Amino acid sequence: MSEGQIRQSLSGFYDIYSEGQTYRTRARGNFRKRKITPLVGDRVTFESTSPKEGYVLEILPRDNELTRPPVANVDQGVVVTAVASPEFSTGLLDRQLIALEVSDITPVIYFTKTDLIDDARYQEFETLAAGYRKIGYTVCLTREPFATEGLDQLKATLKGQETVIMGQTGAGKSTLLNHISPDLALATGEISTALNRGKHTTRKVSLMPIAGGLVADTPGFSSYETLTIDYRDLCHYFPEFLNVASDCRFRGCVHVNEPGCAVKDGLTNGDFLQSRYDNYLQLLTLLKNQKPIYNKKK
Repeated sequence: MSEGQIRQSLSGFYDIYSEGQTYRTRARGNFRKRKITPLVGDRVTFESTSPKEGYVLEILPRDNELTRPPVANVDQGVVVTAVASPEFSTGLLDRQLIALEVSDITPVIYFTKTDLIDDARYQEFETLAAGYRKIGYTVCLTREPFATEGLDQLKATLKGQETVIMGQTGAGKSTLLNHISPDLALATGEISTALNRGKHTTRKVSLMPIAGGLVADTPGFSSYETLTIDYRDLCHYFPEFLNVASDCRFRGCVHVNEPGCAVKDGLTNGDFLQSRYDNYLQLLTLLKNQKPIYNKKK
């Protein structure tokens, strides 16, 4: 029996990487009975008679898992965000950051298409980036798109980590990966659309070794999960609010109308981004009005 990590899943086969070698395996029949699906990124025990045949025996405990893309044990998520075309929205960016925070995945923000905006607009993004860095997020923003300095910063971030790349369709995810690892030559938009016209596109998920780390090859990951958290927990996923929450007068303060609220004070003092608080209020209302989901699959 050996231990390894699933690096690719394709049509019921799982390619496991263990001590420098890859083994093609299938899941044991009892996995289906127990309604367990191995995921790319899973650390597993397996047995194999040859590199071409073997069985996954057990999935070791997961740190986290995503449904889109179906990947486990993710360390960080790079949110690729275009400053224009598609039009930039702090709302969408914050939704993606929260989705990662909820899954206990470290977010990294990478801004693309900076050549499409003028200097005044770029300054606004510099200010915004500074606000996100103050929260503790890594932000890559350069005046020239895909400038060496931004790419080097990202490569250093990828090293030794398992990463998903996410962002709106058209944000430039494939282009970014091609810049980091030119030998990948990932198909950008038009080509992949042409290939996906067939009805039976094979769902292949894989982890690619890039810049000394592993990157989930899922350029289709453009949407975020529907948030199914309780509205009272939302503030836990805004790190800057969480940091000062213990100074609020009331325990369980949701930072809206309560007196003696440290978040509202911080906002008045300019400690927080106004856009973050506005998006927080918007999401809070949305979650409050959301009908509870019963029989939710665990």
